[in-house]
Amino acid sequence: MQSGNVTTPFGQRRVSLALVKGQLDRGGPPPAHSVDKWKVFRDVAEARQRLGLQDRAIAVLDALLTFYPGNELKPDGSLVVFPSNAQLSLRAHGIAGTTLRRHLAALVEAGLIDRRDSPNGKRYARRSQAGDIENAFGFDLRPLVQRASELANLAQDVVREAQAFRRAKEALTICRRDIRKLLTAAMEEGADGDWSQIEESYITILARLPRAPGRQIVENVLDELELLRDEIINRLELLLKTQNPESNDNQNGRHIQNSNPESITEFEPRFRKDESAAQRPTRNDRAVLQKAFPLAMVLRACPQIVDYGPGGAVANWRDLMSAAVVVRSMLGISPSAYQDACDAMGPENAAITLACMLERSGHIQSAGGYLRDLTSKTRRGEFSLGPVLMALLRSQGERPGAHDLDASAG
Repeated sequence: MQSGNVTTPFGQRRVSLALVKGQLDRGGPPPAHSVDKWKVFRDVAEARQRLGLQDRAIAVLDALLTFYPGNELKPDGSLVVFPSNAQLSLRAHGIAGTTLRRHLAALVEAGLIDRRDSPNGKRYARRSQAGDIENAFGFDLRPLVQRASELANLAQDVVREAQAFRRAKEALTICRRDIRKLLTAAMEEGADGDWSQIEESYITILARLPRAPGRQIVENVLDELELLRDEIINRLELLLKTQNPESNDNQNGRHIQNSNPESITEFEPRFRKDESAAQRPTRNDRAVLQKAFPLAMVLRACPQIVDYGPGGAVANWRDLMSAAVVVRSMLGISPSAYQDACDAMGPENAAITLACMLERSGHIQSAGGYLRDLTSKTRRGEFSLGPVLMALLRSQGERPGAHDLDASAG
């Protein structure tokens, strides 16, 4: 048995008052029960960040525990292990000597082991004639037994914290998705309201999230976003309640749900899917339909396209199509995808489509795939530019005039 509760290290290693206090605190009566050394080890590994330990220190503790015979740390027996640094290094997967000594000191500093140094600094055990250990010099594992309950509680707290953090991040992801999609629906379908201002508030709140946020920051941002989501839902609920029921019925009769999650809007088809193929627009029909959209209306709905025209201006349809070629390259759309769109829609309508995509480019993940999807819908007679332009006009703060509405219905 070791005599005395406080020991000092051999050689030039210094002792601090904090270490003395830790030894005195652990100098009471031994625990009544033995503990499973690997359970305590798992608790230490779980709580290593709270204890200020690195992964290599945990590997060193693992190696130390392998030198204690059996799985139970018994408080009534000798809990001192006395391996050499070479043996420890071997069981700690070849850790270097300087690194080994540094992490041993970290384990002592964390109060998980105590040093029991011999007069000459060597680690060994003195045995009785019967072969029992009378005195041993090395590393005392008694703190692990004495702090077993504390370490278990600490590990459970770390697990609860990690679970709460994970739940907060999941809730934040769902809330962000809800706000983004609700805002997109409101803006693209032309719902009355200052949705751009709400979107700016959303972006401002998200800007407070650092690259690696802690749980408290995530929960604070989540609280703000949940309030914003509630405000959006309340506004939409009020708008939907005040809509004309007859108008809703007519609109629902024409509505087809767009299955593309990157879609700018849920487009309004010109013909029902159950109509015969002979009733769907042909390419010549679409060439006529393109003339129903005045260039001035397109530029009011899609002002960003002007910056890509010749000399920074779009004065005619040729300028618009030239600007669309520049935008096609900027958005990463292949020439073949754009040519297919021109064949299906006509070159003017394809240019208008790219202008609309430019306005909502922040919401489109794959511009090339999205354009090909619109091209396919055009060939099936399920895509109309009119509702898109109307939605963009409203998002620009403009109320479409009668001539705009006539054009979009053409």
